[in-house]
Amino acid sequence: MVAKNYYESQKSKMLKGFDKTANLIKDHVATRYGIDFADNLHREARQEYEVLVPLIPYIEERRGAALNSFLLITAQELAFYKAMKQHGKSASESWEICHEALKLTLRRMPKIKRWLLGRMIYSGILARRLQKLAEMGRPLGFGDFEIKYVAGDGKDFDVGIDYVKCGNYNFVIEQGEKEFAPYVCMSDIALSNAMGWGLIRTETLADGCKRCDFRFKKGGQTRISSKTPEVQVTIEKIARKESCY
Repeated sequence: MVAKNYYESQKSKMLKGFDKTANLIKDHVATRYGIDFADNLHREARQEYEVLVPLIPYIEERRGAALNSFLLITAQELAFYKAMKQHGKSASESWEICHEALKLTLRRMPKIKRWLLGRMIYSGILARRLQKLAEMGRPLGFGDFEIKYVAGDGKDFDVGIDYVKCGNYNFVIEQGEKEFAPYVCMSDIALSNAMGWGLIRTETLADGCKRCDFRFKKGGQTRISSKTPEVQVTIEKIARKESCY
């Protein structure tokens, strides 16, 4: 079940969290666009986020906790994009800012927490649970998400999840920013790198596919691609840049 206006009472706290994110990337934005632009972006994106807060879907089921976290990330990224768009910046430029923000945010997370979140998906208890769900062969609904579990083969991947409906995608579409949707999916690059998920993904709903094919390989490298050409170009651009460090 999806609750409406769940975050309205938490707006003050959420805006403080948004300010932390904006401050993390202030130097990055200023280096690229100048300090005045960085200050304006923070203010304008914050205004956009304040409007979005009461509109963010909240999944009431306990098992929806991780999905709620992803929705909150999407909302912040959407706010930055809306503000960047007002200045004539492209979805690609906006995404580079969002990727940097998420990467820096995850870097500040305690290492033990990142490790635990990364290992959780490969735990024996969860693996057995996912195996049973995979054997059921039907999607499960969590708010605006519909998920089908796929049994891993232990060779190409250990855990498989197909999203046949995605609340993040729906949220972006509802806000009239369809062109940004394929970029939002790329948040999983920073998440997989930080958590050590070993995520492989070649299809997304935002790319016009029938599913988002999440495949997790323990100890593997993140391998995420997009079927939207301009998004794939951005992925490769960021990868080249980060390989230099």
